[in-house]
Order: sequence, then structure tokens, then C-alpha cells
Amino acid sequence: MATLRLGDTAPDFLQQSTDGPIQFHQWAGDSWVVLFSHPADFTPVCTTELGKTAALSGEFGKRGVKPIAVSVDPLESHGSWVKDINETQHTTVNFPILADADRKVALLYDMIHPNSLANATVRSVFIIDPKHVIRATLTYPASTGRNFDEILRLIDSLQLTDNYKVATPANWNDGDEVVIVPSLQDPAEIARRFPRGFRTVKPYLRMTPQPNK
Repeated sequence: MATLRLGDTAPDFLQQSTDGPIQFHQWAGDSWVVLFSHPADFTPVCTTELGKTAALSGEFGKRGVKPIAVSVDPLESHGSWVKDINETQHTTVNFPILADADRKVALLYDMIHPNSLANATVRSVFIIDPKHVIRATLTYPASTGRNFDEILRLIDSLQLTDNYKVATPANWNDGDEVVIVPSLQDPAEIARRFPRGFRTVKPYLRMTPQPNK
């Protein structure tokens, strides 16, 4: 399958998981989804990542996001590994881990990069919106754990810019100033959308307080 790109529909699939069989689109419903792969069970970096995901369940929940992990290891292995994650990371894994032993999901989402890991998934992240559209992707090498603060920041930006005619500048965090999109030029509409005003750095760079704060 060709590499998935931003704006593509996330492929649907039926696969076993630690929460039972999952039909992906049905399971996702009208939620945002973070689908992320890890190279193997019982590996140190992955253990910390899944523990962090569980610890952030409240942060994902308030954003309407469902996390779901995938590994090419079998279901029995996942079950044993979850016990280790809960013990070592002092949390409770409360999201499904897909048991992708036949590599169906890994191949659908192009998660196996032979030049990096011949038979296992790289650390891929797919952020998928309520319409099952892929909105962002991140890929890390096996040696580097993901930055979950960045994943949450990216979701915040996507959700904000979906609802307001703004973009988020470099190093933006929730609550910071945002950029008015260049396509918005009508003064009356700008005044209506941004009643707290804006400052013009350049005609194409107009900063305004975050409109939903």
C-alpha cells in the first residue's frame, strides 16, 4: 500500500486487542484517536511510553481523544506485558493494545520500515479526527521515546484551528497568542471573530489572543 498522507482516510481494520476484537472505525466513533505503534513488548522505552499514555488518560479524555497502541506481538504477550507496565510505571493501562501478529495494521499504516526495523514497527503516531481523517503523523526511531506533551500540544492546535480562523506559531502552547490566517481580510469579520483585537507585525503576520480563552 502507498504511504498514507495527511488528509487521507485512516484505513479501517478488524484486529484483536487487549480489550477484545476492535473494528477500528466503529471503535473510534466520533472521537479523535491517537494510534501509535511500538517495536516490541517487554522493551524499556515502550514500557515507559505506554505507562505515560495511561497516566495522561485524563488529558486525553478532556480533549475527546482515544489512544490505541499496536505491536506485532501476540495477545498473550500483551497481557503479560501490561502487568509489567502497571507495576513499573505505577499506573493502570486503560486503553487497548492491538495484537498485530499478522502485521495487518502495520502494513495498512506503513509502520514497518525495513531500513530501520526489518520485521517490527517503528514508533509511528497517527492523529485521526472524528471523521477518520489523518490529520498529523510523527515517526521516531526505536531508540527515542515519544514526547507526549508534544502530542497533546499538536491535538490542541488541531482542535483550535478547526474551530477558528487561526494558525499556531512556533513553540505555541495552549493560551498563547495565535496567528490570524492570511486569507481572512475583511475588517468587519476580523472584528467579529477577534473582539479583543490584534497586532500587526507584518501585513501577513497578525497576532491575536487565543480566541477560546
